[in-house]
Amino acid sequence: MLLVDDNKHFRQLVFLMLQKKPGVHVIGQAADGLEGVQKAENLKPDLVLLDIGLPKLDGINASRLIRKRSPQSKIVFLTVEIDLDVVNAALDAGALGYIIKSRTQSDLMQALEAVLEGKQFVSSGLKVPVFDIFRGTADKEAVWVETVNGNGWKP
Repeated sequence: MLLVDDNKHFRQLVFLMLQKKPGVHVIGQAADGLEGVQKAENLKPDLVLLDIGLPKLDGINASRLIRKRSPQSKIVFLTVEIDLDVVNAALDAGALGYIIKSRTQSDLMQALEAVLEGKQFVSSGLKVPVFDIFRGTADKEAVWVETVNGNGWKP
């Protein structure tokens, strides 16, 4: 796993959380979007935890480049951004997961498990279009739902 966040203290907190999870190995860290893209290309991690508000290259554009240069890497955003347009842009950029930083403690491990199984995960309270796993895109015509976090259909 690659951690990309410009806040060194938050990166360290997430790193410590992940160390407690058997089978999870952080193979790199980056403090900005460009460094994150370069490390993803070189390290080819299974998963990239990525902030949106990054220096040098924002997380959404970094995600697009990571998807091109390390297509096997699954992307989970870990951010303070809750605007649904930003959430949808992140998912459109190829992310399978979107965690609000204030929910890191409760959502991180569940999100990692879901995403590594190819499922979409979005923190509670954020409603996003149903994800079409076969096309790899959100179905903008679908009914809004809560995803893997378990709240069921929301018509």
